[in-house]
Amino acid sequence: MPGPLTGLLVADFSRVLAGPLATMTLADLGATVVKVERPGTGDDTRAWGPPWTAHTSSYFEALNRGKLSVAWDLGAPADLAKARELASRADVLVENFMTGTLSRFGLDYASVAAVNPGIVYASISGFGSGAGASLPGYDFVAQAVGGLMSITGDAGGEPQKVGVALVDVLTGKDATIGILAALRERTETGRGGRVEVNLLSSVLGALVNQASAFLATGVPPRAMGNQHPSIAPYEPLRCRDTHLAVACGNDGQFARLCAAIGIPHLATDPRFATNADRVHNRPELIRCLEERLGTETAAHWEHVVRAAGVAAGPVNSLDSAFAEAEDLGLAPLFSVGDDHPRQVRNPITLSGNVFDVSTPPPDLGEHTALVERWLDSSDPLPTLAPSRSHA
Repeated sequence: MPGPLTGLLVADFSRVLAGPLATMTLADLGATVVKVERPGTGDDTRAWGPPWTAHTSSYFEALNRGKLSVAWDLGAPADLAKARELASRADVLVENFMTGTLSRFGLDYASVAAVNPGIVYASISGFGSGAGASLPGYDFVAQAVGGLMSITGDAGGEPQKVGVALVDVLTGKDATIGILAALRERTETGRGGRVEVNLLSSVLGALVNQASAFLATGVPPRAMGNQHPSIAPYEPLRCRDTHLAVACGNDGQFARLCAAIGIPHLATDPRFATNADRVHNRPELIRCLEERLGTETAAHWEHVVRAAGVAAGPVNSLDSAFAEAEDLGLAPLFSVGDDHPRQVRNPITLSGNVFDVSTPPPDLGEHTALVERWLDSSDPLPTLAPSRSHA
């Protein structure tokens, strides 16, 4: 069965992470995505290694499956004409150039919408199209400027970034949401529109309770390591051999935890009876819990605590994380070709179906001739749309 976005054409003028993640998500859901790359070099991430695959960098392969790659130089009149023609036929265009760059090529929103009023045109920037338009945007800087680093890491330690380009990921997902909303609106109005997202706004929007706490109190939150500012216990707890992550979101869960590990009296101790009490007396709470948990291994307590209906799990490395997902029947990985590494499956299922993309990340310019033949004809563009399969 074809994906829900089959028949949709996406012109992908983005590179690095946020834009390519958004367009790969659209490709996963069935859209045909034409990725426009610079001849000779392509997307910046093709050079972001090690590690390398048989074709390119593993970084590039994480974000570009299911796409057609064309190598066009926008500074060359013939190639620019092809890029404009692609934009004129597309349903969606995604770009993350510095503000104003594409206007020099007639590929800005106003120029494209003039010949293609149905276009949904998504622009991704670091700091918006206003006063921050001239500022280059990378995830690491956005984590710093957006306050995320100030609440990440050990209490009293140096600011820390998250271990993945999380702001880029969040911005890419925000872009996808905006694109889908604009496409839905197009079905009512017949006209497209412009979607704008930026790294700083996405990270601020993702601070949720931390931002709300600051707005309510005027006091900026601080880094607390693995502890939660408003819930306890909600952190890794030391067992006999290693840590076990334990999360109690309410008093009932805490009571079940205490009963399961053999210290039921702790749940009625006045110091720990309510969540607010536990947050206030966190050091003593952790001491009491770890004194008991230290008598057995983390694996032992994981079974006991989960059986009591309390959220708990090991602090996995990635190999163990994928293995656990496999054990739970989540099928997190799939193959796109014998000489390509496996891919992480799109986490979305619809009506119990997953989306299997059979085409691997493209080589640079792999589909240039195919797309150019299509531009010279009235035939439909050959699709790389995935098919649904039952999970």
